[in-house]
Amino acid sequence: MNIRSLQVENPLFLAPMAGVTDWAFRTVCARLGAGVTVTEMVSSRALTYHDQKSARLLRKNSGSLCGAQIFGNDPDTMAEGARLALEISGCDFIDINMGCPMPKIANSGDGCGLMRTPELAGKIVTAVRNAVDVPVTVKCRLGWDRGSLNVLDFTKRMEQSGADLITVHGRTRAMLYSGVADWDMIAKVKSQLTIPVVANGDITDGAAAVRCQKRTGADGLMIGRSVFGDPWIFQEAGAALRGEEYPGRPCLQERIALAVEQFRLAEEDHGEHIACLEARKHFAWYLRGVPHSGFYKKEITSLSTMEDIYRVAKDVVRDLK
Repeated sequence: MNIRSLQVENPLFLAPMAGVTDWAFRTVCARLGAGVTVTEMVSSRALTYHDQKSARLLRKNSGSLCGAQIFGNDPDTMAEGARLALEISGCDFIDINMGCPMPKIANSGDGCGLMRTPELAGKIVTAVRNAVDVPVTVKCRLGWDRGSLNVLDFTKRMEQSGADLITVHGRTRAMLYSGVADWDMIAKVKSQLTIPVVANGDITDGAAAVRCQKRTGADGLMIGRSVFGDPWIFQEAGAALRGEEYPGRPCLQERIALAVEQFRLAEEDHGEHIACLEARKHFAWYLRGVPHSGFYKKEITSLSTMEDIYRVAKDVVRDLK
């Protein structure tokens, strides 16, 4: 698959997720088989104001193709934000968020709110495409709600406006992350476009990846919430798509070692305090499904130093299987 002139050898995408896909986690996922990663979404307006906190979110990871995702609803600001994001990150492509369903974003006309103003969304794509010399991609949903499923017309307009790839999450804005993703609608999007289409939603394991690819005919698959605490899902999905047997997740000791490595990278990226706050949720995710881990999940909620992380990790490996 190619995104304009960008060759994608492994079309398994890690979904951009605010508060989750920081540089450390993207680095880990890239090591374990994510062929394409995307930064957390960054406000184009904040970039034009030279906000350093926003700029730090754009650190490009190694080991995969990496895109910088921006959001906003003003074409000129988005164009300048895209230029700055590329200058700051050196990323391989720019991704425009037209799918975020969170009220704070969507109700302001950003994210999925742009699906209610397709003409404006098209102008944004054209402005961004003219501002940068890397591919421009768009991530959207099926529509605002079940009464306004405009993804077919919307994605066609995005292609005509200059988008080089479209990712479709098979839910509406109103559904948030509930219900079942509509892979058949993604298949309809794929059938009408000439640019690559990536399917997102309900890819929970290798078998689901195969079913989604067959049902949608998508050029790539994007995995989101199923990756929480389980970056090995990319290995499983990749093996399933190749028709190979997957040997299963590594033992608990190896999984915890990877978690600790992620938290060490996070400390390197944004300091001990923030790394420990982020580790509270990530560490709990890594322990999902581990028998008798309740005590340590409570311990995790008060992590405040890297020494705390090392201590709990050692105790988990000693006491649990």
